[in-house]
Amino acid sequence: MSELKIPVLDLKPEINEHLGEYIKAIEEVLKSAQFIMGPNVKAFEEEVASYLGVKYAIGVNSGTDALVIALKAAGIKEGDEVITTPFTFFATAESITAVGATPVFVDIDERTFNINPGLIKEAVTKRTKAVLPVHLYGQAADMDPIMDLAADYGLKVIEDTAQAFGGEYKGRKLGTIGHVGCYSFFPSKTLGAFGDGGLIATNDDEVAETARMLRVHGSRKKYYNETVGYNSRLDEIQAAVLRVKLPRIDEANEARRRAAHRYNELLRDVSCIITHFEDTRAKHVYHQYTIRVLNGKRDELQQYLADRGIGTMVYYPVPVHRLPIYKEGAPVLPVAEKLSSEVLSLPIWPNIGEDVQGEVAEAIREFMR
Repeated sequence: MSELKIPVLDLKPEINEHLGEYIKAIEEVLKSAQFIMGPNVKAFEEEVASYLGVKYAIGVNSGTDALVIALKAAGIKEGDEVITTPFTFFATAESITAVGATPVFVDIDERTFNINPGLIKEAVTKRTKAVLPVHLYGQAADMDPIMDLAADYGLKVIEDTAQAFGGEYKGRKLGTIGHVGCYSFFPSKTLGAFGDGGLIATNDDEVAETARMLRVHGSRKKYYNETVGYNSRLDEIQAAVLRVKLPRIDEANEARRRAAHRYNELLRDVSCIITHFEDTRAKHVYHQYTIRVLNGKRDELQQYLADRGIGTMVYYPVPVHRLPIYKEGAPVLPVAEKLSSEVLSLPIWPNIGEDVQGEVAEAIREFMR
């Protein structure tokens, strides 16, 4: 395998373009010597709440912590069931298990890769307390029927928006439609920090207050701990970096969309390839641009591209319900299981060159010929 000349993600161009701003922001934190829960965290929470259009934004240590704390703040506990998708990163289900609840997996829509709302109702039991949809790859889950069903059964909706910051569904920001929204600022995300970070967004006063308490060892007032919580605070340096990035997020997401539309055109007539579907009711932000390879040769194509120095990723090769921790007694979910053998994510980032995309597409065409 040759050294990759086209990575699946290249963060360097954006960093270099705004390097002076990042250095200045970090220097100011160093000079202040306030590294934990300082003014940048407070300012970022206010700025991001305004951007999302919610009352509360609570910074935490990671997207995974955002999910765990959000579930716990929403009252999910041992013995409860939470309906979710099997086609996601492990943290989605892991967070449910971490609060003592049981993830119940429902199959997905093969066009959007997200949970199929039409299958949720049959999974509801007396123990069901919440639905946890994921906006996978930056594509909105179909939220209207999910919210309608949740209202009918008195369920909470916690949105996993780790891959979709800035995305929309019918004009509303993803992560603000359900009761709680959870975000990740892992460096590869659409709004990425220079390390770990996460966010909880909500309009619920009680959820916000509980989440704030849980992120600092279960205390509203320092040293007066009320419950067992977590050490999960957004880092001050990461908040400073995110404050530099936030004003440009819409521009960056639009650039991702343009790149995705170029791929659609470049690959439109390639046999055995289905290009990434975009729901016209939503604004996809293309954290990943993911094709389906239909001839059973996904892995061969991935190796062929790697041999030509082109990086790709498979998100995800094993559906969560088939992982060792959950596979015993797991349901058969044919769509998720089929797509896990077909999906391949191509190189994409906001300022990816048209020539780079052309090279990727041409290599795919060569393989298919």
